[in-house]
Amino acid sequence: MPEWLLERGIGEDRAVRMVDGQIVEARILLEGVARSRTRLAARLKSNGPRAIADAGGEEYLLPKGAAGATEGSDIVIEVTREAIPGAEPWKRPLARVTDQRAGAPAPLDAEVLTFPAPHDALGAGGWWDLIDEARTGATRFAGGELRISLTPAMTLIDVDGYLPPDELAVAGATAAAKAVLRLDIGGSIGVDLPNSGSKAVRQAAAATIDEILPQPFERTAVNGFGFLQIVRPRARPSLVELAIDRARFEARVLLRRAALDPPGPRRLVAHPSVVAVLEARADWLSALARQIGGAVSLHAEPSLTIWGGHAEPP
Repeated sequence: MPEWLLERGIGEDRAVRMVDGQIVEARILLEGVARSRTRLAARLKSNGPRAIADAGGEEYLLPKGAAGATEGSDIVIEVTREAIPGAEPWKRPLARVTDQRAGAPAPLDAEVLTFPAPHDALGAGGWWDLIDEARTGATRFAGGELRISLTPAMTLIDVDGYLPPDELAVAGATAAAKAVLRLDIGGSIGVDLPNSGSKAVRQAAAATIDEILPQPFERTAVNGFGFLQIVRPRARPSLVELAIDRARFEARVLLRRAALDPPGPRRLVAHPSVVAVLEARADWLSALARQIGGAVSLHAEPSLTIWGGHAEPP
């Protein structure tokens, strides 16, 4: 039995791994994006330390260059990191040269769910809470709260709460490691724990991260100021990074919510920026109409928050 569940949505696929009925890992895979490990036929535009290849109009940075290839030659590249949205949209996705043929990566070993369905399996496992965590960067745990912030250099996780500092350090490290998995956070991650004068407590906090996060990853020890750095593979944007592209993120969230409503025509009421995204994607609206068995219309409501969209009878 596959560990993962896969839900094919509009504009995205959603993959989750559950333990005891709750989501412990999640991924959002955007449509039209070459997934990590996809092999693409490309043309080498420039070589050297900042080598760039063009594959179907998308430019990929080749950090290791393209030894033996000349500019303008045909090569095959393997995607190692998808494009990351956010404050630096100029950053290209990453790839490496490969001698294998172009082709798709092996699919995720997952059970494909029927969607929409009378029972919302992802929702029952905490999907909507996960979406709130991604859009706010905040997640609570017994005795405290995490605040997740994006910077150009790393994802920062700040731990705060009302437990005694030593208890909070270990509980916060546990919650941070679980959030890293749940929100699909990769790359460089900084965790700011409460200061502890106890070396044993700092070691216990680091040990709980080792128990929760699967390899491969690297980490530092917890220093005297309570700071710990983790480095994990970064194959795609985290859910927090996807949520930075607010209008598109919320448009896809609204489509999923509307698909779970009773069948029949619907009007999607949302912030104007979300409506603008949907107006530009007639294919998304057509797909939703097929899912719900009725026509779909749009209404822009400036008084709504960007995450306050909803579906209603026309």
